Amino acid sequence: MSFLTVRAYLELVHFDLYLARRDFLSLHAKVRNCPVVRAEQSQLVIDRVCAAVDVASIWYWKQVRCLQRSAVTACLLKRYGIRSEMVIGAQPQFPFRVHAWVEVAGCVVNDKPYMPQVYAVIDRC
Repeated sequence: MSFLTVRAYLELVHFDLYLARRDFLSLHAKVRNCPVVRAEQSQLVIDRVCAAVDVASIWYWKQVRCLQRSAVTACLLKRYGIRSEMVIGAQPQFPFRVHAWVEVAGCVVNDKPYMPQVYAVIDRC
């Protein structure tokens, strides 16, 4: 397991604590205020971070939800110099559903690319 995967796993634990307390506001603030260490665009970094979060999610002891996975992905990308946004959307028709994903330069990086067409964007952070 790589260092990045271990870091992703620990971040999953960190954000799981927010969700366990039902503290969405603090989770949201943590993602919004996570600084971009140095601004650069590198597809290799994006791919490595997303892969590390995917592997960490597989090894996590319980199911990882989209909000938790996206919060971790967005923060790790920011720490590795990628300007990213966690996007929260809602399905506008019945049945009502919400979903979270991460975008870099307007492109979805940790989910299917058509998420913005399926869900109306509620918030970006």
